[in-house]
Amino acid sequence: MKTTRSRVRFASVAGVAVIGLVLTGCSSGSSANDDAKSGQDSRGPITYVQGKDNSNVVRPLIAKWNKAHKDEKVNFKEQSDQADQQHDDLVQHFQAKDANYDVVDVDVVWTAEFAAKGWLTPLTGAMKIGTSKLLPATVKTATYNDTLYAAPQTSDGALLYYRKDLVKTPPTTWSDMMDDCQIAKDKGIGCYAGQFAKYEGLTVNASEAINGSGGSVLGKSGAPDVDTSDAKAGLQNLVDAFKDGNIPAEAITYQEEQGRTAFEAGKLLFLRNWPYVYSLAKTDGSSKVKDTFGIAPIPGADGTGASTLGGHNAAISAYSKHKATAHDFLEFLESTETQKFFATQGSLAPVIGDLYTDSELTKKLPYLPTLLKSIESAEPRPVTPFYPAVTKAIQDNTYAALKGSKSVDEAMKDMQDALKAATSS
Repeated sequence: MKTTRSRVRFASVAGVAVIGLVLTGCSSGSSANDDAKSGQDSRGPITYVQGKDNSNVVRPLIAKWNKAHKDEKVNFKEQSDQADQQHDDLVQHFQAKDANYDVVDVDVVWTAEFAAKGWLTPLTGAMKIGTSKLLPATVKTATYNDTLYAAPQTSDGALLYYRKDLVKTPPTTWSDMMDDCQIAKDKGIGCYAGQFAKYEGLTVNASEAINGSGGSVLGKSGAPDVDTSDAKAGLQNLVDAFKDGNIPAEAITYQEEQGRTAFEAGKLLFLRNWPYVYSLAKTDGSSKVKDTFGIAPIPGADGTGASTLGGHNAAISAYSKHKATAHDFLEFLESTETQKFFATQGSLAPVIGDLYTDSELTKKLPYLPTLLKSIESAEPRPVTPFYPAVTKAIQDNTYAALKGSKSVDEAMKDMQDALKAATSS
C-alpha cells in the first residue's frame, strides 16, 4: 500500500491513531537489545528495501544520496508490489538476522509486530530523529510502547477518483454513488471498484465500509466490535453492490494496480484508491482519462467516509552493521526536500504538516486539501503485534461474504470470534 502531511487540526487523527489492540509481550530480551545497539557508530554501504517503485521516486533519490556519499552508498533492493509478499520477505530476512537488510520500508501496521519481536532499532539516543515538524498521526504509526521505532516516510488516505466528464458533482454518500451507477450502465462501463482480492487491501476496504456506516472494527475499549448492526450495514453495502453489478464481478480480483489500470482505460466511473494514482493517471501514455477525472473524499453513509489511515515508515534493522549511515538516510527520507519530491514525482502523501498548505505544492497537486480531509477523518487499522492474525480474520470473512459463501450475519459473527481468538493468543 502507498502515502501525507499538514499542521492544520490533526488532533482527531492523532487521537484515533492510538486506538487499537496495543498488546505487549512477544518481545526480545537482551540478545535483541544487543543486536539493536551494535553498529550504531558504524558507517558504510547500506541496503534499502522497499516494495515496487511504481512511481520512480526511489531510484532518483538514491542516486542523489550516492552522489553525495561516495563511501556510504545505498543499494536498492526492490520487492514485489504486493504488501503480503513484502511483509513475508521482511520476516524471512529478519528471522535469518540478515545484515544486508539495513533500512526497511514497513507498512504502518507492521511497526508494532516487528518492534515487539526485537527486529527494529529504537530511534533513541544516538539514533534519535526529529519529529516536531511531522504530522502527529504519522508519528503514532511509528511508535510502539511509547518508543519511536521508525521514521514516518509517507502517509496515506483514500481518495475517490471519478469521471468528471460523466458525473457533474461527485457523490457525497454511498447511496448517491450507487444511484450514479446508472450512468455507468448507460455507458457500458463498470461503476465502482476498490481493492477486493483477498489480501491486505481487502482489510482496508472492509474497514472503510464498516467505519463509513457508523460501525467499527474495534470498540472504544479496543476490543473487537464488528458483530453490530452498523458494522453489518457497511459490509452489506459491498455485498449488495457486487450482487447488482454496481461493483463489476472482476473487481473481486482487484488489488491497487488492477483498479488503477481499469480506471485509466476508461472502464470505471468511480475508483477508490490511494494518492499515487493521481500522477500516473495524468502522465501514463495509455491513460484515457488524463483530462477527464476528478478527485473527492470517499463517501460514507451520511457524508465523507472514514478512510483507513495508510502510509509507510522507514526503519533500521536491528541486524544492520552500519546504523550511523542508516540513521542519516532516514533523516534524508523525511527531509522537506525529499518529501516534496515524493509528492510531486509520485503523488505520495507527505508526513510534514506544512506541506499541505505549501503554495508551490498545492498548485501542482490540487488534490492536497481533499487528501488532508481524508487523513483528518481517517481511522487506523488495529495496532497489535498479532496483526497478521487480525487482518486474516477480516479478510477471510469479508471475502466469504463478497463471494456469497457466507451471509453478512455469519461473516460478522465469525469475524468477531476470530478477532477475539487472534488478540487473546
